[in-house]
Amino acid sequence: MSTQVVLITGGLTGIGRAAAVAFAKKGAKVVVAGRRDEAGKALVNELRSLGSEAEFINADVRKEDDVRNMVDQTVARFGRLDVAVNNAATEGAVGPITDQTAESFAATFETNVLGVVLSMKHEVRAMQAQGSGNIINISSTYGHEGAAGASIYVGAKHAVEGITKSVALEMAKSGIRVNAVAPGPTDTGMLTRFTGTAENKAALAKQVPLGRLGLSEEVADGIVFIASDEARFITGHVLNVDGGHSAN
Repeated sequence: MSTQVVLITGGLTGIGRAAAVAFAKKGAKVVVAGRRDEAGKALVNELRSLGSEAEFINADVRKEDDVRNMVDQTVARFGRLDVAVNNAATEGAVGPITDQTAESFAATFETNVLGVVLSMKHEVRAMQAQGSGNIINISSTYGHEGAAGASIYVGAKHAVEGITKSVALEMAKSGIRVNAVAPGPTDTGMLTRFTGTAENKAALAKQVPLGRLGLSEEVADGIVFIASDEARFITGHVLNVDGGHSAN
């Protein structure tokens, strides 16, 4: 683990941030990508205080030039790319299908789906050159379930899981593993925006068999595991980190 070079998109908040901290504590070299310079620099300082060699790259995953540069800068800085965590996402416009528009669809799918596709395209390019690598796409329990009022987000996460499995098959003999981690209801800013009220958030927590919302740090532990040698025979898999939510 100590020699891993890890790139995390959407790495400045929530699950992405928790994953960056978790990898840093394991001794990995961590590159966090996002769109807010001040927050990125602050996180890098925190990661360095944990003993990690860390860097921030300003990148918008919807723009291929940004994504290409993000991957190339990582390889230029550290010589390789071992783990890529594609976490950048948006909840999009929450509401019934009758409220959705071409614009709300595009805004969600460009980040949540196109962003993953472009990221994997260039991550695979770098990893093929070295003959190894590990890609982890962050999905959701909504990547294999439905949710009233969240059709566009649900559709995007279903797409992420299908793309993950397909690319895993493409890469199966290349030394590159491709998996997804699917959090259940997790106490993040996105969930707060998604639910809208404290009452809705509390009601969602009651739907989790373990009786509470998940923590970003718990999802990060799942990400670190599936990136590790202990998971070396796992590819094309969706790891639910959801307190039993998917078992309902």
